[in-house]
Amino acid sequence: MSRAQLLARKSRPLTGGAWSQTEIDAQLSELPGWSRREETIERGFAFGDYYETMAFVNALAWMVHGEDHHPELLVQYNRCIVRFATHAAGGITENDFVCAAKTDAVFGRSGS
Repeated sequence: MSRAQLLARKSRPLTGGAWSQTEIDAQLSELPGWSRREETIERGFAFGDYYETMAFVNALAWMVHGEDHHPELLVQYNRCIVRFATHAAGGITENDFVCAAKTDAVFGRSGS
């Protein structure tokens, strides 16, 4: 799916399992900056200071609450690493990519 298609979708309960490596690789090519890390997709975001970092984290929290799909966050002074996985599916699914695209939108840059 394109970035625009991902942004138009909403996270939803899934009936299938985790995506295959081929499906994950194809979708990662649509989201520059994101990469696979074990059974998650992740991206690091850099900021000017702690306040910018926390503003991003708070905006991200608001977005993911609406998606009902919550990431793992590593928050530092001027950096935040965001990791998505669908634990119920045992890996990476469409919901992770929907939220990754929306995370890029929260950050305000496409990542390209």
